[in-house]
Amino acid sequence: GSRIVLYDSSPWHTAARAWWMLRLFGAHNVAIIDGGFAKWQAEGREIATGKETPRHRHFTTWADLKGVRDLDQMKANVASGAEQVLDARSAARFTGAEEDPRPGTAPGHIPGSKNLPQGAVFNADGTWKTGDALKAEFDKAGVDLRKPIVMTCGSGITASVLAFGAHLLGNDAALYDGSWSEWGGDPETPKATGTA
Repeated sequence: GSRIVLYDSSPWHTAARAWWMLRLFGAHNVAIIDGGFAKWQAEGREIATGKETPRHRHFTTWADLKGVRDLDQMKANVASGAEQVLDARSAARFTGAEEDPRPGTAPGHIPGSKNLPQGAVFNADGTWKTGDALKAEFDKAGVDLRKPIVMTCGSGITASVLAFGAHLLGNDAALYDGSWSEWGGDPETPKATGTA
């Protein structure tokens, strides 16, 4: 198969979401350009303009849903604590100090979850932290990378950033795709506020 290389220029590091989705549907040789398009440009690398001519490739898709969690699975996990839950939103949104930007969505976080704002896994120049520096961010959040983890965020986008970071450290974390937009918008789900 062909290698797929992703990049972005987004503060939400959306290439990680594409990485997660491609892997979910069977592409396993997927990479992200470290530092994104900004670093590529800063290094004076070649940039194409105009319309690209696609090269046809055969790609067989299948859905490998073992890395996806739904609302019912997350409710069961709140009761069991079988998987660690790590939230990629800002500390202010996680604690409930800041209102959610989605109308009708409660503030706070999933009970028992921990917080690692997605920006913490990047260096100041926009490159990914690696090795001990990356592991230190997960450690500070109170997450054990040797155990199962489910990533969450506001809508499933930045949770993918933490999933990619965990992948770099050897943990293939699951992702709660509905994330806080589903959990916080459901009046029946328990919510916690304050620090973890």
